[in-house]
Amino acid sequence: MLDFKCLAFFLCLLAFSQTAFSQLGFSHEIGVIAGPVEFRSDFGNRDNTETNFGNTGIGIGVVHYINFSYRADCNCYSTDTYFNDHFKLRNEISWNKTNLEHFGKWVDPNKNTVEANQLRGHKGVAKNLDIGTQLEYFPLSIRSFQSFGYRIAPFVSLGVHYTSFNPEVSTTYANPDPTAVGDVTDPSNFYSLWEPGSVDASGGGTWSVVSSVGVRYKVSKLSDLMLDVRWQYYFSDWVDGLNHQLDYNKNNDWLVWVNVGYIFYLN
Repeated sequence: MLDFKCLAFFLCLLAFSQTAFSQLGFSHEIGVIAGPVEFRSDFGNRDNTETNFGNTGIGIGVVHYINFSYRADCNCYSTDTYFNDHFKLRNEISWNKTNLEHFGKWVDPNKNTVEANQLRGHKGVAKNLDIGTQLEYFPLSIRSFQSFGYRIAPFVSLGVHYTSFNPEVSTTYANPDPTAVGDVTDPSNFYSLWEPGSVDASGGGTWSVVSSVGVRYKVSKLSDLMLDVRWQYYFSDWVDGLNHQLDYNKNNDWLVWVNVGYIFYLN
């Protein structure tokens, strides 16, 4: 379930920071983003190409930027400092969903063991609502980009997001006990080498660190196209509803998101 206290706290923090910067007169941008998500979890084999590309979903979001290089209150450029001309603050609300299943040698079609059948029958869905802030750094001048000095502006970013996760789990394993078929709370439906309790679809919340590299393309005076490749690492291993204790489960859940966006300048 949603961790409303943490989510409410982070929303208030974002609202406070936005209000504070708005009172300083900085301008604003708003946009939408969408693209494929490659979710790296405990499903399938770690570092396996089939797993990585098989467990791919979709992400969408709304982004808001505080632009320090331009002042909305006077329709003029702000004080020419390095920070104002090379950094933007990005606030974001986004959502992603990925259907998950096991790929790799342990579920090869020629395997008909109990364990292989348990893995093949195990399916999951990762559903995550994100809210957070990133600081974006533009190596080239933001002012020059806005005045068409060049049309392409690369950037990198680093930030923190709060994630409310609500995974789903199901199994089609033909359990010899007919009363256990489809029961996601019964450990006998899942890989027998996992400890009991390794599968848990309870919702929750966690923090994550977000880093990205991207580029903007100037379309018009008041609009840009954006291409962004994001890496997001969660501080929890339960985002996908699976947290087994075998040796190859060395990392928490994480994802790679390639998104395309449209950004509009409000001021």
